Amino acid sequence: MAQTTKQTTITKSKMKTDMNTTINLRNGHGANGTADKDARENLTAVEMPSTLRPQAANGEKHPSGAPPISGASRKRLRQTLAAIAAAVVAVAAGVYYHQFVLPFESTDDAFIEGHVEPIASQVPGRVAELLITDNQPVKAGDVLLKIDSRDYETSLAQDQADLAAARSQLEQANAQVKASQAKVAQAQAAVVAADAENRRAADDFKRYQSVGTSAVSRSAFDLAQSIAGVDNANVEAARSQVKAAEAEVALSEAGVKTANAAVQQAEAKVRQGELNLSYTQIIAPEDGRVTRRVVEPGSYIQPGQSLMAIVPRHYWVIANFKETQLTHMRAGQPVEIKVDAYPGHNFKGHVESIQSGAGARFSLFPPENATGNYIKVVQRVPVKIVLDETPESDLALGPGMSVDPKVRVK
Repeated sequence: MAQTTKQTTITKSKMKTDMNTTINLRNGHGANGTADKDARENLTAVEMPSTLRPQAANGEKHPSGAPPISGASRKRLRQTLAAIAAAVVAVAAGVYYHQFVLPFESTDDAFIEGHVEPIASQVPGRVAELLITDNQPVKAGDVLLKIDSRDYETSLAQDQADLAAARSQLEQANAQVKASQAKVAQAQAAVVAADAENRRAADDFKRYQSVGTSAVSRSAFDLAQSIAGVDNANVEAARSQVKAAEAEVALSEAGVKTANAAVQQAEAKVRQGELNLSYTQIIAPEDGRVTRRVVEPGSYIQPGQSLMAIVPRHYWVIANFKETQLTHMRAGQPVEIKVDAYPGHNFKGHVESIQSGAGARFSLFPPENATGNYIKVVQRVPVKIVLDETPESDLALGPGMSVDPKVRVK
Protein backbone atom coordinates (compact mmCIF):
# COMPACT_ATOMS: atom_id res chain seq x y z
CA MET A 1 0.00 0.00 0.00
CA ALA A 2 2.81 2.41 0.82
CA GLN A 3 4.57 1.49 -2.41
CA THR A 4 1.46 2.26 -4.49
CA THR A 5 1.05 5.66 -2.82
CA LYS A 6 4.71 6.48 -3.58
CA GLN A 7 4.36 5.64 -7.30
CA THR A 8 1.24 7.79 -7.56
CA THR A 9 3.08 10.73 -6.00
CA ILE A 10 6.03 10.35 -8.48
CA THR A 11 3.64 10.20 -11.45
CA LYS A 12 1.79 13.38 -10.39
CA SER A 13 5.10 15.18 -9.86
CA LYS A 14 6.30 14.19 -13.35
CA MET A 15 3.04 15.30 -14.93
CA LYS A 16 3.27 18.67 -13.17
CA THR A 17 6.84 19.13 -14.40
CA ASP A 18 5.86 18.31 -18.03
CA MET A 19 2.96 20.77 -17.84
CA ASN A 20 5.19 23.59 -16.61
CA THR A 21 7.71 22.84 -19.38
CA THR A 22 4.98 22.90 -22.01
CA ILE A 23 3.53 26.20 -20.76
CA ASN A 24 6.97 27.82 -20.69
CA LEU A 25 7.67 26.63 -24.25
CA ARG A 26 4.37 28.01 -25.51
CA ASN A 27 5.00 31.35 -23.81
CA GLY A 28 8.55 31.55 -25.13
CA HIS A 29 10.14 31.54 -21.67
CA GLY A 30 12.70 28.84 -22.25
CA ALA A 31 16.18 29.14 -20.90
CA ASN A 32 17.79 28.91 -24.31
CA GLY A 33 16.42 30.55 -27.50
CA THR A 34 17.54 27.78 -29.85
CA ALA A 35 16.40 25.04 -27.57
CA ASP A 36 13.06 26.78 -27.11
CA LYS A 37 12.57 27.02 -30.84
CA ASP A 38 13.35 23.36 -31.39
CA ALA A 39 11.13 22.44 -28.50
CA ARG A 40 8.23 24.52 -29.92
CA GLU A 41 8.63 22.95 -33.35
CA ASN A 42 8.43 19.48 -31.78
CA LEU A 43 5.63 20.47 -29.43
CA THR A 44 3.05 18.55 -31.39
CA ALA A 45 4.99 15.34 -30.73
CA VAL A 46 4.77 15.71 -26.95
CA GLU A 47 2.48 13.13 -25.45
CA MET A 48 0.00 14.78 -23.15
CA PRO A 49 -2.91 13.38 -21.32
CA SER A 50 -6.25 13.93 -22.97
CA THR A 51 -7.31 16.13 -20.09
CA LEU A 52 -4.43 18.58 -20.81
CA ARG A 53 -4.73 18.81 -24.65
CA PRO A 54 -5.38 22.39 -25.96
CA GLN A 55 -8.91 23.19 -27.00
CA ALA A 56 -10.03 24.19 -30.51
CA ALA A 57 -10.84 27.80 -31.41
CA ASN A 58 -14.55 27.26 -30.93
CA GLY A 59 -14.02 26.03 -27.44
CA GLU A 60 -14.53 22.32 -28.28
CA LYS A 61 -11.88 19.79 -27.46
CA HIS A 62 -10.12 17.87 -30.20
CA PRO A 63 -11.07 14.24 -30.41
CA SER A 64 -8.86 12.35 -28.13
CA GLY A 65 -7.68 10.10 -30.99
CA ALA A 66 -7.29 12.74 -33.86
CA PRO A 67 -3.72 13.06 -35.09
CA PRO A 68 -2.26 16.59 -35.65
CA ILE A 69 -2.03 18.02 -39.28
CA SER A 70 1.47 17.50 -40.63
CA GLY A 71 3.52 20.05 -42.65
CA ALA A 72 3.27 18.01 -45.87
CA SER A 73 -0.52 18.02 -45.65
CA ARG A 74 -0.55 21.78 -45.22
CA LYS A 75 1.75 22.20 -48.24
CA ARG A 76 -0.47 20.01 -50.43
CA LEU A 77 -3.51 22.02 -49.31
CA ARG A 78 -1.83 25.29 -50.19
CA GLN A 79 -0.81 23.99 -53.61
CA THR A 80 -4.36 22.81 -54.29
CA LEU A 81 -5.83 26.20 -53.31
CA ALA A 82 -3.24 28.04 -55.43
CA ALA A 83 -4.06 25.89 -58.46
CA ILE A 84 -7.79 26.55 -58.00
CA ALA A 85 -7.17 30.30 -57.67
CA ALA A 86 -4.96 30.32 -60.81
CA ALA A 87 -7.64 28.46 -62.75
CA VAL A 88 -10.31 30.95 -61.61
CA VAL A 89 -8.10 33.90 -62.59
CA ALA A 90 -7.36 32.33 -65.99
CA VAL A 91 -11.06 31.74 -66.68
CA ALA A 92 -11.93 35.29 -65.58
CA ALA A 93 -9.16 36.71 -67.77
CA GLY A 94 -10.38 34.70 -70.74
CA VAL A 95 -13.95 35.84 -70.25
CA TYR A 96 -12.82 39.45 -69.88
CA TYR A 97 -10.67 39.23 -73.02
CA HIS A 98 -13.46 37.77 -75.14
CA GLN A 99 -16.10 40.15 -73.79
CA PHE A 100 -14.21 43.44 -73.37
CA VAL A 101 -11.01 43.27 -75.49
CA LEU A 102 -11.45 41.03 -78.53
CA PRO A 103 -14.63 42.74 -79.92
CA PHE A 104 -13.06 46.23 -79.77
CA GLU A 105 -10.38 48.20 -81.60
CA SER A 106 -8.92 51.26 -79.90
CA THR A 107 -6.11 53.77 -80.35
CA ASP A 108 -4.62 56.69 -78.49
CA ASP A 109 -3.67 58.44 -81.76
CA ALA A 110 -6.98 60.28 -81.95
CA PHE A 111 -7.99 63.93 -81.64
CA ILE A 112 -11.08 66.09 -81.68
CA GLU A 113 -11.68 68.00 -84.89
CA GLY A 114 -14.10 70.82 -85.67
CA HIS A 115 -14.69 73.85 -87.87
CA VAL A 116 -12.62 76.94 -87.13
CA GLU A 117 -14.22 79.97 -88.78
CA PRO A 118 -11.88 82.96 -89.10
CA ILE A 119 -13.49 86.35 -88.58
CA ALA A 120 -12.23 89.23 -90.73
CA SER A 121 -13.44 92.68 -91.72
CA GLN A 122 -14.78 93.47 -95.20
CA VAL A 123 -14.13 97.21 -94.96
CA PRO A 124 -11.22 99.21 -93.58
CA GLY A 125 -11.62 101.36 -90.53
CA ARG A 126 -10.81 101.94 -86.91
CA VAL A 127 -12.31 99.72 -84.22
CA ALA A 128 -14.72 101.92 -82.30
CA GLU A 129 -16.09 99.29 -79.90
CA LEU A 130 -15.08 95.73 -78.98
CA LEU A 131 -17.98 93.75 -77.54
CA ILE A 132 -16.38 90.35 -76.84
CA THR A 133 -13.49 88.92 -74.87
CA ASP A 134 -11.31 85.83 -75.05
CA ASN A 135 -13.05 82.41 -75.08
CA GLN A 136 -16.49 83.96 -74.79
CA PRO A 137 -19.49 81.91 -76.02
CA VAL A 138 -21.55 83.77 -78.63
CA LYS A 139 -24.77 83.22 -80.53
CA ALA A 140 -25.35 83.60 -84.25
CA GLY A 141 -26.04 87.27 -85.02
CA ASP A 142 -24.28 88.67 -81.95
CA VAL A 143 -22.26 91.83 -82.68
CA LEU A 144 -18.57 91.14 -82.04
CA LEU A 145 -17.12 94.59 -82.75
CA LYS A 146 -18.02 97.91 -84.37
CA ILE A 147 -15.95 99.97 -86.81
CA ASP A 148 -16.18 103.76 -86.95
CA SER A 149 -19.07 104.29 -89.40
CA ARG A 150 -19.03 108.05 -90.00
CA ASP A 151 -17.20 107.85 -93.33
CA TYR A 152 -19.59 105.20 -94.59
CA GLU A 153 -22.64 107.15 -93.47
CA THR A 154 -21.41 110.20 -95.43
CA SER A 155 -20.71 108.10 -98.51
CA LEU A 156 -24.16 106.56 -98.29
CA ALA A 157 -25.80 109.98 -98.09
CA GLN A 158 -23.91 111.07 -101.25
CA ASP A 159 -25.00 107.92 -103.07
CA GLN A 160 -28.61 108.53 -102.07
CA ALA A 161 -28.40 112.09 -103.43
CA ASP A 162 -26.97 110.79 -106.71
CA LEU A 163 -29.84 108.35 -106.89
CA ALA A 164 -32.38 111.12 -106.43
CA ALA A 165 -30.74 113.14 -109.23
CA ALA A 166 -30.72 110.14 -111.54
CA ARG A 167 -34.39 109.51 -110.90
CA SER A 168 -35.14 113.16 -111.68
CA GLN A 169 -33.29 112.89 -114.98
CA LEU A 170 -35.28 109.78 -115.76
CA GLU A 171 -38.50 111.65 -115.18
CA GLN A 172 -37.29 114.44 -117.50
CA ALA A 173 -36.43 111.91 -120.17
CA ASN A 174 -39.87 110.37 -119.89
CA ALA A 175 -41.43 113.82 -120.22
CA GLN A 176 -39.28 114.52 -123.26
CA VAL A 177 -40.52 111.33 -124.86
CA LYS A 178 -44.10 112.42 -124.33
CA ALA A 179 -43.35 115.85 -125.83
CA SER A 180 -41.71 114.27 -128.86
CA GLN A 181 -44.64 111.96 -129.29
CA ALA A 182 -46.95 114.99 -129.21
CA LYS A 183 -44.85 116.63 -131.91
CA VAL A 184 -45.20 113.52 -134.01
CA ALA A 185 -48.95 113.69 -133.66
CA GLN A 186 -48.93 117.38 -134.54
CA ALA A 187 -46.75 116.75 -137.59
CA GLN A 188 -49.00 113.95 -138.70
CA ALA A 189 -52.02 116.26 -138.39
CA ALA A 190 -50.17 118.86 -140.45
CA VAL A 191 -49.55 116.22 -143.10
CA VAL A 192 -53.24 115.44 -143.19
CA ALA A 193 -54.14 119.15 -143.52
CA ALA A 194 -51.50 119.76 -146.17
CA ASP A 195 -52.60 116.71 -148.07
CA ALA A 196 -56.21 117.92 -148.03
CA GLU A 197 -55.19 121.35 -149.20
CA ASN A 198 -53.06 119.77 -151.88
CA ARG A 199 -55.95 117.70 -153.15
CA ARG A 200 -58.21 120.78 -153.28
CA ALA A 201 -55.61 122.74 -155.20
CA ALA A 202 -55.03 119.84 -157.55
CA ASP A 203 -58.77 119.56 -158.20
CA ASP A 204 -59.01 123.31 -158.97
CA PHE A 205 -56.10 123.06 -161.33
CA LYS A 206 -57.71 120.13 -163.12
CA ARG A 207 -60.95 122.11 -163.56
CA TYR A 208 -59.04 125.06 -164.97
CA GLN A 209 -57.29 122.70 -167.31
CA SER A 210 -60.59 121.22 -168.48
CA VAL A 211 -62.18 124.56 -169.44
CA GLY A 212 -59.01 126.03 -170.83
CA THR A 213 -58.08 129.66 -171.16
CA SER A 214 -61.31 130.45 -172.96
CA ALA A 215 -63.31 130.40 -169.72
CA VAL A 216 -60.71 131.76 -167.27
CA SER A 217 -57.95 134.21 -167.56
CA ARG A 218 -54.41 133.17 -168.04
CA SER A 219 -53.41 134.64 -164.68
CA ALA A 220 -56.06 132.62 -162.83
CA PHE A 221 -54.88 129.46 -164.59
CA ASP A 222 -51.26 130.11 -163.59
CA LEU A 223 -52.29 130.89 -160.01
CA ALA A 224 -54.16 127.60 -159.70
CA GLN A 225 -51.17 125.75 -161.05
CA SER A 226 -48.84 127.49 -158.58
CA ILE A 227 -51.12 126.80 -155.64
CA ALA A 228 -51.27 123.14 -156.57
CA GLY A 229 -47.47 122.96 -156.65
CA VAL A 230 -47.10 124.76 -153.32
CA ASP A 231 -49.61 122.51 -151.58
CA ASN A 232 -47.82 119.48 -152.89
CA ALA A 233 -44.57 120.84 -151.46
CA ASN A 234 -46.32 121.53 -148.15
CA VAL A 235 -47.40 117.90 -147.97
CA GLU A 236 -43.81 116.75 -148.44
CA ALA A 237 -42.64 119.24 -145.80
CA ALA A 238 -45.29 118.03 -143.37
CA ARG A 239 -44.21 114.46 -143.96
CA SER A 240 -40.61 115.44 -143.31
CA GLN A 241 -41.66 117.05 -140.04
CA VAL A 242 -43.36 113.79 -139.05
CA LYS A 243 -40.12 111.91 -139.66
CA ALA A 244 -38.20 114.49 -137.67
CA ALA A 245 -40.68 114.23 -134.80
CA GLU A 246 -40.45 110.45 -134.86
CA ALA A 247 -36.65 110.68 -134.77
CA GLU A 248 -36.91 113.01 -131.83
CA VAL A 249 -39.13 110.45 -130.10
CA ALA A 250 -36.53 107.76 -130.67
CA LEU A 251 -33.85 110.08 -129.29
CA SER A 252 -36.00 110.82 -126.25
CA GLU A 253 -36.57 107.13 -125.69
CA ALA A 254 -32.82 106.54 -125.83
CA GLY A 255 -32.46 109.29 -123.26
CA VAL A 256 -34.94 107.44 -121.08
CA LYS A 257 -32.84 104.29 -121.31
CA THR A 258 -29.73 106.26 -120.42
CA ALA A 259 -31.47 107.89 -117.48
CA ASN A 260 -32.84 104.51 -116.37
CA ALA A 261 -29.32 103.01 -116.46
CA ALA A 262 -28.08 105.94 -114.42
CA VAL A 263 -30.81 105.28 -111.88
CA GLN A 264 -29.85 101.59 -111.66
CA GLN A 265 -26.21 102.54 -111.23
CA ALA A 266 -27.09 104.98 -108.48
CA GLU A 267 -29.26 102.35 -106.79
CA ALA A 268 -26.36 99.88 -106.91
CA LYS A 269 -24.11 102.47 -105.30
CA VAL A 270 -26.70 103.03 -102.60
CA ARG A 271 -26.94 99.29 -101.94
CA GLN A 272 -23.14 99.04 -101.81
CA GLY A 273 -23.06 101.98 -99.43
CA GLU A 274 -25.65 100.28 -97.25
CA LEU A 275 -23.61 97.08 -97.30
CA ASN A 276 -20.43 98.94 -96.40
CA LEU A 277 -22.26 100.60 -93.55
CA SER A 278 -23.57 97.22 -92.36
CA TYR A 279 -20.03 95.80 -92.55
CA THR A 280 -18.98 98.22 -89.85
CA GLN A 281 -20.70 95.83 -87.45
CA ILE A 282 -18.99 92.43 -87.48
CA ILE A 283 -21.39 89.73 -86.32
CA ALA A 284 -20.98 86.06 -85.38
CA PRO A 285 -21.92 83.76 -88.29
CA GLU A 286 -23.13 80.97 -85.96
CA ASP A 287 -23.09 79.73 -82.38
CA GLY A 288 -19.67 79.00 -80.97
CA ARG A 289 -16.83 80.19 -78.80
CA VAL A 290 -14.42 83.05 -79.52
CA THR A 291 -10.80 81.95 -79.90
CA ARG A 292 -7.51 83.54 -80.95
CA ARG A 293 -8.69 87.13 -80.56
CA VAL A 294 -5.96 89.50 -81.78
CA VAL A 295 -7.92 92.73 -82.30
CA GLU A 296 -7.97 95.52 -79.74
CA PRO A 297 -10.13 98.65 -79.40
CA GLY A 298 -8.75 101.53 -81.46
CA SER A 299 -6.89 99.30 -83.91
CA TYR A 300 -7.05 100.20 -87.60
CA ILE A 301 -7.99 97.09 -89.54
CA GLN A 302 -7.89 96.22 -93.22
CA PRO A 303 -10.21 94.03 -95.28
CA GLY A 304 -9.30 90.37 -94.95
CA GLN A 305 -7.26 90.88 -91.78
CA SER A 306 -7.83 88.03 -89.30
CA LEU A 307 -9.35 89.40 -86.12
CA MET A 308 -10.47 86.27 -84.24
CA ALA A 309 -11.96 82.83 -84.82
CA ILE A 310 -15.25 81.21 -83.93
CA VAL A 311 -15.27 77.49 -83.06
CA PRO A 312 -18.82 76.10 -83.41
CA ARG A 313 -20.00 73.39 -81.02
CA HIS A 314 -20.00 70.76 -83.72
CA TYR A 315 -17.20 68.26 -83.16
CA TRP A 316 -16.03 64.96 -84.54
CA VAL A 317 -13.04 62.69 -83.93
CA ILE A 318 -10.23 61.77 -86.32
CA ALA A 319 -8.74 58.49 -85.09
CA ASN A 320 -5.60 57.20 -86.80
CA PHE A 321 -5.97 53.42 -86.56
CA LYS A 322 -3.31 50.98 -87.70
CA GLU A 323 -4.15 49.41 -91.02
CA THR A 324 -4.21 46.01 -89.30
CA GLN A 325 -7.09 47.23 -87.11
CA LEU A 326 -9.38 47.96 -90.07
CA THR A 327 -10.15 44.33 -90.97
CA HIS A 328 -13.60 44.31 -89.37
CA MET A 329 -14.19 48.06 -89.07
CA ARG A 330 -17.17 49.43 -90.98
CA ALA A 331 -19.16 52.63 -91.17
CA GLY A 332 -21.97 52.83 -88.62
CA GLN A 333 -20.28 50.78 -85.89
CA PRO A 334 -20.75 52.19 -82.34
CA VAL A 335 -17.86 53.91 -80.60
CA GLU A 336 -17.13 54.75 -76.99
CA ILE A 337 -15.05 57.91 -76.65
CA LYS A 338 -13.08 59.06 -73.63
CA VAL A 339 -11.59 62.54 -73.57
CA ASP A 340 -8.33 62.91 -71.68
CA ALA A 341 -9.47 66.24 -70.24
CA TYR A 342 -12.69 64.74 -68.83
CA PRO A 343 -12.02 61.13 -67.75
CA GLY A 344 -15.35 60.96 -65.93
CA HIS A 345 -17.38 61.51 -69.13
CA ASN A 346 -18.09 58.80 -71.67
CA PHE A 347 -19.24 60.02 -75.08
CA LYS A 348 -21.10 57.92 -77.61
CA GLY A 349 -20.51 58.07 -81.35
CA HIS A 350 -20.31 56.01 -84.51
CA VAL A 351 -17.92 55.50 -87.38
CA GLU A 352 -18.93 57.78 -90.24
CA SER A 353 -16.25 57.03 -92.81
CA ILE A 354 -12.78 55.60 -93.37
CA GLN A 355 -10.27 57.51 -95.47
CA SER A 356 -9.25 55.91 -98.76
CA GLY A 357 -5.54 55.77 -98.16
CA ALA A 358 -2.99 56.06 -95.40
CA GLY A 359 -2.35 59.41 -93.85
CA ALA A 360 1.30 59.41 -94.90
CA ARG A 361 0.27 59.31 -98.57
CA PHE A 362 -1.36 62.73 -98.30
CA SER A 363 1.41 64.40 -96.31
CA LEU A 364 3.53 67.24 -97.65
CA PHE A 365 6.33 64.81 -98.49
CA PRO A 366 4.74 61.42 -99.23
CA PRO A 367 7.04 58.39 -98.92
CA GLU A 368 8.85 57.07 -102.00
CA ASN A 369 8.92 53.34 -101.34
CA ALA A 370 10.56 52.56 -104.67
CA THR A 371 13.81 54.29 -103.72
CA GLY A 372 16.44 53.25 -101.22
CA ASN A 373 16.19 50.42 -98.74
CA TYR A 374 12.60 49.53 -97.92
CA ILE A 375 11.49 48.79 -94.37
CA LYS A 376 7.87 47.85 -93.93
CA VAL A 377 6.10 50.06 -91.41
CA VAL A 378 2.51 49.60 -90.33
CA GLN A 379 0.64 52.61 -91.68
CA ARG A 380 -2.15 54.53 -90.01
CA VAL A 381 -5.44 55.38 -91.68
CA PRO A 382 -7.65 58.27 -90.49
CA VAL A 383 -11.17 57.25 -89.44
CA LYS A 384 -13.87 59.88 -88.94
CA ILE A 385 -16.03 59.32 -85.86
CA VAL A 386 -19.11 61.48 -85.31
CA LEU A 387 -20.58 62.15 -81.88
CA ASP A 388 -24.18 61.01 -81.44
CA GLU A 389 -25.05 63.93 -79.15
CA THR A 390 -23.78 67.47 -78.77
CA PRO A 391 -21.53 67.70 -75.69
CA GLU A 392 -22.59 69.76 -72.71
CA SER A 393 -21.95 73.47 -73.07
CA ASP A 394 -19.89 73.66 -69.88
CA LEU A 395 -17.26 71.29 -71.30
CA ALA A 396 -14.41 73.19 -72.95
CA LEU A 397 -13.98 70.82 -75.87
CA GLY A 398 -12.17 71.92 -78.99
CA PRO A 399 -10.10 70.81 -81.97
CA GLY A 400 -6.81 69.16 -81.15
CA MET A 401 -7.76 67.65 -77.78
CA SER A 402 -6.71 64.03 -77.24
CA VAL A 403 -9.27 61.24 -76.99
CA ASP A 404 -9.29 57.44 -76.75
CA PRO A 405 -11.97 55.92 -79.02
CA LYS A 406 -12.99 52.27 -78.72
CA VAL A 407 -14.83 50.86 -81.75
CA ARG A 408 -16.95 47.74 -81.36
CA VAL A 409 -16.12 45.76 -84.49
CA LYS A 410 -17.67 42.40 -83.51
